[in-house]
Amino acid sequence: MNNVFVTRPIPQNALDHLRREATVEVWPGPLPPPYEELRRRVATCDGLLCLLTDRVDATLIASAPKLRVISQMAVGYDNIDVAAATSRGIPVGHTPGVLTEATADLTWALILATARRVVEGMRFIDAGQWQTWDPLGLLGMELHGATLGILGLGRIGAAVARRAVGFGMRLLYTGPREKPDVAAGVGAIYTDVDTLLHESDVVSIHCPLTPATRHLINAHALARMKPGAILVNTARGGIVDHAALLDALRSGHLGGAGLDVTEPEPLPADHPLMGEDRVIITPHIGSATVRTRARMADMAVSNLLAGLRGDPLPHCVNPDVYTR
Repeated sequence: MNNVFVTRPIPQNALDHLRREATVEVWPGPLPPPYEELRRRVATCDGLLCLLTDRVDATLIASAPKLRVISQMAVGYDNIDVAAATSRGIPVGHTPGVLTEATADLTWALILATARRVVEGMRFIDAGQWQTWDPLGLLGMELHGATLGILGLGRIGAAVARRAVGFGMRLLYTGPREKPDVAAGVGAIYTDVDTLLHESDVVSIHCPLTPATRHLINAHALARMKPGAILVNTARGGIVDHAALLDALRSGHLGGAGLDVTEPEPLPADHPLMGEDRVIITPHIGSATVRTRARMADMAVSNLLAGLRGDPLPHCVNPDVYTR
Protein backbone atom coordinates (compact mmCIF):
# COMPACT_ATOMS: atom_id res chain seq x y z
CA MET A 1 0.00 0.00 0.00
CA ASN A 2 1.00 3.61 -0.52
CA ASN A 3 2.48 5.49 2.42
CA VAL A 4 0.78 8.74 3.39
CA PHE A 5 1.66 11.36 5.99
CA VAL A 6 -1.10 13.54 7.46
CA THR A 7 0.23 16.57 9.28
CA ARG A 8 -2.53 16.82 11.91
CA PRO A 9 -5.57 14.82 13.07
CA ILE A 10 -8.53 15.41 10.73
CA PRO A 11 -12.23 14.44 11.00
CA GLN A 12 -12.49 10.74 11.70
CA ASN A 13 -14.69 9.60 8.80
CA ALA A 14 -12.25 10.99 6.24
CA LEU A 15 -9.30 9.52 8.09
CA ASP A 16 -10.96 6.09 8.22
CA HIS A 17 -11.57 6.27 4.47
CA LEU A 18 -7.92 7.09 3.87
CA ARG A 19 -6.74 4.28 6.11
CA ARG A 20 -8.73 1.75 4.09
CA GLU A 21 -6.76 2.74 1.00
CA ALA A 22 -3.25 3.53 2.28
CA THR A 23 -0.81 3.13 5.13
CA VAL A 24 -1.32 6.33 7.09
CA GLU A 25 0.82 8.11 9.65
CA VAL A 26 -0.79 11.06 11.43
CA TRP A 27 1.21 13.66 13.32
CA PRO A 28 -0.36 13.39 16.80
CA GLY A 29 0.40 16.74 18.39
CA PRO A 30 -1.83 19.82 18.67
CA LEU A 31 0.85 21.90 16.92
CA PRO A 32 2.17 21.41 13.36
CA PRO A 33 5.18 19.16 12.93
CA PRO A 34 8.44 21.15 12.96
CA TYR A 35 9.78 21.70 9.47
CA GLU A 36 12.73 19.30 9.76
CA GLU A 37 10.44 16.65 11.22
CA LEU A 38 8.01 17.18 8.35
CA ARG A 39 10.83 16.71 5.86
CA ARG A 40 11.90 13.50 7.56
CA ARG A 41 8.40 12.03 7.60
CA VAL A 42 7.63 12.94 3.99
CA ALA A 43 10.97 11.66 2.66
CA THR A 44 9.62 8.12 2.19
CA CYS A 45 5.96 8.95 1.47
CA ASP A 46 3.89 8.61 -1.67
CA GLY A 47 1.34 11.18 -0.57
CA LEU A 48 1.11 14.17 1.75
CA LEU A 49 -2.05 15.60 3.27
CA CYS A 50 -1.10 18.98 4.73
CA LEU A 51 -2.55 22.16 6.20
CA LEU A 52 -1.94 25.89 5.82
CA THR A 53 0.43 25.74 8.77
CA ASP A 54 2.88 23.42 6.98
CA ARG A 55 5.73 24.81 4.87
CA VAL A 56 5.92 22.64 1.77
CA ASP A 57 8.79 24.28 -0.08
CA ALA A 58 11.11 23.25 -2.89
CA THR A 59 13.62 21.75 -0.47
CA LEU A 60 11.03 19.52 1.12
CA ILE A 61 9.66 18.43 -2.24
CA ALA A 62 13.16 17.64 -3.53
CA SER A 63 13.88 15.52 -0.46
CA ALA A 64 10.84 13.29 -1.10
CA PRO A 65 11.69 11.23 -4.19
CA LYS A 66 8.60 8.98 -3.92
CA LEU A 67 6.12 11.82 -3.44
CA ARG A 68 3.37 11.71 -6.08
CA VAL A 69 0.61 13.93 -4.72
CA ILE A 70 0.18 16.81 -2.27
CA SER A 71 -3.31 17.44 -0.95
CA GLN A 72 -4.03 20.50 1.16
CA MET A 73 -7.07 20.68 3.45
CA ALA A 74 -7.68 24.34 2.66
CA VAL A 75 -8.65 26.61 -0.20
CA GLY A 76 -5.45 28.65 -0.13
CA TYR A 77 -2.06 27.15 -0.91
CA ASP A 78 0.47 29.96 -0.51
CA ASN A 79 2.40 27.71 1.90
CA ILE A 80 3.17 25.29 -0.95
CA ASP A 81 5.77 25.84 -3.67
CA VAL A 82 3.44 24.89 -6.50
CA ALA A 83 6.05 25.57 -9.18
CA ALA A 84 8.46 23.12 -7.53
CA ALA A 85 5.72 20.50 -7.33
CA THR A 86 4.76 21.02 -10.96
CA SER A 87 8.35 20.68 -12.12
CA ARG A 88 8.38 17.28 -10.42
CA GLY A 89 5.07 16.31 -12.00
CA ILE A 90 3.31 16.33 -8.62
CA PRO A 91 -0.33 17.49 -8.64
CA VAL A 92 -1.40 19.74 -5.76
CA GLY A 93 -4.97 19.52 -4.47
CA HIS A 94 -7.03 21.95 -2.41
CA THR A 95 -10.63 22.31 -1.18
CA PRO A 96 -12.35 25.24 -2.94
CA GLY A 97 -16.00 26.18 -2.58
CA VAL A 98 -16.77 24.04 0.43
CA LEU A 99 -16.04 26.66 3.08
CA THR A 100 -17.72 29.59 1.35
CA GLU A 101 -20.84 29.86 3.50
CA ALA A 102 -19.10 29.15 6.81
CA THR A 103 -16.48 31.83 6.15
CA ALA A 104 -19.13 34.32 5.04
CA ASP A 105 -21.00 33.66 8.30
CA LEU A 106 -17.84 34.31 10.33
CA THR A 107 -17.17 37.47 8.34
CA TRP A 108 -20.56 38.77 9.31
CA ALA A 109 -20.03 37.76 12.93
CA LEU A 110 -16.92 39.97 12.90
CA ILE A 111 -18.65 42.83 11.08
CA LEU A 112 -21.53 42.87 13.56
CA ALA A 113 -19.39 42.38 16.66
CA THR A 114 -16.93 45.08 15.60
CA ALA A 115 -19.54 47.59 14.47
CA ARG A 116 -21.62 47.18 17.65
CA ARG A 117 -18.63 46.83 20.02
CA VAL A 118 -19.85 43.51 21.39
CA VAL A 119 -16.53 42.34 22.84
CA GLU A 120 -15.91 45.75 24.40
CA GLY A 121 -19.30 45.46 26.06
CA MET A 122 -18.42 42.07 27.50
CA ARG A 123 -15.13 43.42 28.84
CA PHE A 124 -16.99 46.40 30.29
CA ILE A 125 -19.23 44.06 32.27
CA ASP A 126 -16.35 41.79 33.30
CA ALA A 127 -14.53 44.82 34.69
CA GLY A 128 -17.53 45.66 36.89
CA GLN A 129 -18.15 48.96 35.09
CA TRP A 130 -21.81 48.42 34.18
CA GLN A 131 -23.70 50.66 36.60
CA THR A 132 -26.63 51.99 34.56
CA TRP A 133 -27.99 52.51 31.07
CA ASP A 134 -25.81 55.17 29.47
CA PRO A 135 -27.15 57.26 26.55
CA LEU A 136 -23.59 57.80 25.34
CA GLY A 137 -22.11 54.43 26.28
CA LEU A 138 -20.46 52.12 23.73
CA LEU A 139 -21.95 53.83 20.71
CA GLY A 140 -21.27 51.85 17.55
CA MET A 141 -21.98 51.88 13.84
CA GLU A 142 -25.45 51.26 12.45
CA LEU A 143 -25.06 48.87 9.53
CA HIS A 144 -28.47 49.35 7.95
CA GLY A 145 -27.97 51.64 4.98
CA ALA A 146 -24.19 51.77 5.40
CA THR A 147 -21.73 51.09 2.57
CA LEU A 148 -19.88 47.78 2.48
CA GLY A 149 -16.73 47.56 0.34
CA ILE A 150 -15.66 44.07 -0.69
CA LEU A 151 -12.07 43.48 -1.80
CA GLY A 152 -12.51 40.45 -4.04
CA LEU A 153 -15.94 39.32 -5.24
CA GLY A 154 -15.10 35.63 -5.45
CA ARG A 155 -17.15 32.88 -3.86
CA ILE A 156 -16.75 34.14 -0.29
CA GLY A 157 -16.98 37.82 -1.19
CA ALA A 158 -20.20 37.14 -3.11
CA ALA A 159 -21.64 35.20 -0.16
CA VAL A 160 -20.82 38.12 2.14
CA ALA A 161 -22.52 40.47 -0.33
CA ARG A 162 -25.68 38.34 -0.40
CA ARG A 163 -25.95 38.62 3.38
CA ALA A 164 -25.50 42.40 3.16
CA VAL A 165 -28.64 42.74 1.03
CA GLY A 166 -30.75 42.00 4.11
CA PHE A 167 -29.16 44.99 5.85
CA GLY A 168 -30.07 47.32 2.99
CA MET A 169 -26.41 48.15 2.47
CA ARG A 170 -24.86 49.91 -0.50
CA LEU A 171 -22.32 47.50 -1.99
CA LEU A 172 -19.03 48.33 -3.67
CA TYR A 173 -16.50 45.79 -4.89
CA THR A 174 -13.13 45.71 -6.57
CA GLY A 175 -10.82 43.11 -8.04
CA PRO A 176 -8.76 42.35 -11.14
CA ARG A 177 -11.88 42.42 -13.33
CA GLU A 178 -15.57 43.20 -13.19
CA LYS A 179 -18.03 40.40 -12.41
CA PRO A 180 -21.29 41.75 -13.81
CA ASP A 181 -23.33 38.56 -13.39
CA VAL A 182 -22.42 38.18 -9.71
CA ALA A 183 -22.68 41.90 -9.02
CA ALA A 184 -26.10 42.22 -10.62
CA GLY A 185 -27.56 39.66 -8.22
CA VAL A 186 -26.71 41.81 -5.20
CA GLY A 187 -26.64 45.28 -6.75
CA ALA A 188 -22.89 45.71 -6.22
CA ILE A 189 -20.99 48.47 -8.02
CA TYR A 190 -17.50 47.88 -9.44
CA THR A 191 -14.91 50.50 -8.60
CA ASP A 192 -11.19 50.96 -7.97
CA VAL A 193 -9.53 50.24 -4.64
CA ASP A 194 -9.03 53.91 -3.79
CA THR A 195 -12.70 54.80 -4.29
CA LEU A 196 -13.85 51.74 -2.39
CA LEU A 197 -11.70 52.61 0.61
CA HIS A 198 -12.77 56.25 0.57
CA GLU A 199 -16.53 55.55 0.41
CA SER A 200 -16.99 52.40 2.51
CA ASP A 201 -18.10 52.30 6.13
CA VAL A 202 -17.00 48.67 6.33
CA VAL A 203 -14.18 47.15 4.24
CA SER A 204 -14.11 43.35 4.07
CA ILE A 205 -11.13 41.53 2.56
CA HIS A 206 -11.66 38.43 0.40
CA CYS A 207 -8.74 38.40 -2.04
CA PRO A 208 -5.90 35.85 -2.15
CA LEU A 209 -2.46 36.61 -0.77
CA THR A 210 -0.10 37.22 -3.69
CA PRO A 211 2.95 39.43 -4.17
CA ALA A 212 0.56 42.08 -5.51
CA THR A 213 -1.80 41.94 -2.49
CA ARG A 214 0.78 41.62 0.30
CA HIS A 215 0.27 44.67 2.52
CA LEU A 216 -2.35 45.94 0.10
CA ILE A 217 -3.92 47.50 3.19
CA ASN A 218 -0.99 49.64 4.25
CA ALA A 219 -0.67 53.08 5.83
CA HIS A 220 -1.69 54.82 2.60
CA ALA A 221 -4.75 52.61 2.13
CA LEU A 222 -5.84 53.00 5.74
CA ALA A 223 -5.51 56.78 5.50
CA ARG A 224 -7.91 56.69 2.54
CA MET A 225 -10.59 54.95 4.60
CA LYS A 226 -13.44 56.94 6.11
CA PRO A 227 -12.86 58.22 9.63
CA GLY A 228 -14.54 55.73 11.94
CA ALA A 229 -14.74 52.96 9.32
CA ILE A 230 -14.05 49.35 10.25
CA LEU A 231 -11.84 46.77 8.58
CA VAL A 232 -12.56 43.02 8.54
CA ASN A 233 -10.12 40.38 7.26
CA THR A 234 -11.03 36.72 6.85
CA ALA A 235 -8.68 36.12 3.90
CA ARG A 236 -4.96 36.12 4.74
CA GLY A 237 -3.10 38.03 7.43
CA GLY A 238 -0.34 39.25 5.11
CA ILE A 239 -2.77 41.40 3.14
CA VAL A 240 -2.85 43.88 6.03
CA ASP A 241 0.16 45.76 7.39
CA HIS A 242 -0.42 45.21 11.11
CA ALA A 243 1.84 48.07 12.21
CA ALA A 244 -0.09 50.50 10.01
CA LEU A 245 -3.37 49.09 11.27
CA LEU A 246 -2.31 49.65 14.86
CA ASP A 247 -1.37 53.26 14.09
CA ALA A 248 -4.74 53.88 12.39
CA LEU A 249 -6.60 52.48 15.39
CA ARG A 250 -4.59 54.33 18.02
CA SER A 251 -4.91 57.63 16.18
CA GLY A 252 -8.69 57.22 16.23
CA HIS A 253 -8.92 57.32 12.43
CA LEU A 254 -10.18 53.75 12.20
CA GLY A 255 -13.25 52.76 14.19
CA GLY A 256 -12.31 49.12 14.69
CA ALA A 257 -11.04 45.91 13.12
CA GLY A 258 -12.15 42.30 13.07
CA LEU A 259 -9.42 39.81 12.17
CA ASP A 260 -9.75 36.07 11.72
CA VAL A 261 -6.31 35.93 10.11
CA THR A 262 -3.05 37.52 11.19
CA GLU A 263 0.64 37.52 10.34
CA PRO A 264 2.12 35.57 12.01
CA GLU A 265 -0.42 33.05 13.26
CA PRO A 266 -0.83 32.97 16.12
CA LEU A 267 0.01 36.51 17.10
CA PRO A 268 2.30 36.63 20.15
CA ALA A 269 0.34 37.18 23.36
CA ASP A 270 2.14 40.49 23.87
CA HIS A 271 1.46 41.80 20.36
CA PRO A 272 0.04 45.35 20.61
CA LEU A 273 -3.07 44.46 18.57
CA MET A 274 -4.05 41.90 21.21
CA GLY A 275 -4.62 44.63 23.78
CA GLU A 276 -6.61 47.04 21.63
CA ASP A 277 -10.21 47.50 22.74
CA ARG A 278 -11.48 48.16 19.22
CA VAL A 279 -9.94 45.00 17.75
CA ILE A 280 -11.57 41.56 17.69
CA ILE A 281 -9.21 38.70 16.84
CA THR A 282 -10.39 35.13 16.30
CA PRO A 283 -8.01 32.17 15.76
CA HIS A 284 -8.55 31.50 12.04
CA ILE A 285 -11.95 29.85 12.49
CA GLY A 286 -13.61 30.93 9.24
CA SER A 287 -14.24 27.33 8.19
CA ALA A 288 -14.66 25.97 11.72
CA THR A 289 -18.06 24.36 11.57
CA VAL A 290 -18.58 20.62 12.01
CA ARG A 291 -20.11 20.23 8.56
CA THR A 292 -17.56 22.33 6.68
CA ARG A 293 -14.47 20.80 8.24
CA ALA A 294 -15.83 17.29 7.55
CA ARG A 295 -16.44 18.21 3.90
CA MET A 296 -12.98 19.75 3.60
CA ALA A 297 -11.40 16.57 4.95
CA ASP A 298 -13.43 14.43 2.54
CA MET A 299 -12.31 16.56 -0.40
CA ALA A 300 -8.68 16.47 0.70
CA VAL A 301 -8.78 12.68 0.98
CA SER A 302 -10.48 12.37 -2.42
CA ASN A 303 -7.75 14.50 -3.99
CA LEU A 304 -5.04 12.47 -2.30
CA LEU A 305 -6.43 9.08 -3.31
CA ALA A 306 -6.95 10.22 -6.91
CA GLY A 307 -3.31 11.27 -7.07
CA LEU A 308 -2.12 7.97 -5.64
CA ARG A 309 -4.16 6.10 -8.27
CA GLY A 310 -2.70 8.27 -11.02
CA ASP A 311 -6.07 9.87 -11.76
CA PRO A 312 -6.61 13.62 -12.19
CA LEU A 313 -7.35 15.34 -8.90
CA PRO A 314 -10.98 16.52 -8.59
CA HIS A 315 -9.71 19.90 -7.33
CA CYS A 316 -6.24 20.57 -8.68
CA VAL A 317 -4.24 23.75 -8.21
CA ASN A 318 -1.83 22.98 -11.06
CA PRO A 319 -3.76 21.08 -13.77
CA ASP A 320 -1.01 21.81 -16.28
CA VAL A 321 0.92 19.04 -14.53
CA TYR A 322 -1.17 16.61 -16.60
CA THR A 323 -0.07 18.10 -19.92
CA ARG A 324 3.65 18.08 -19.24
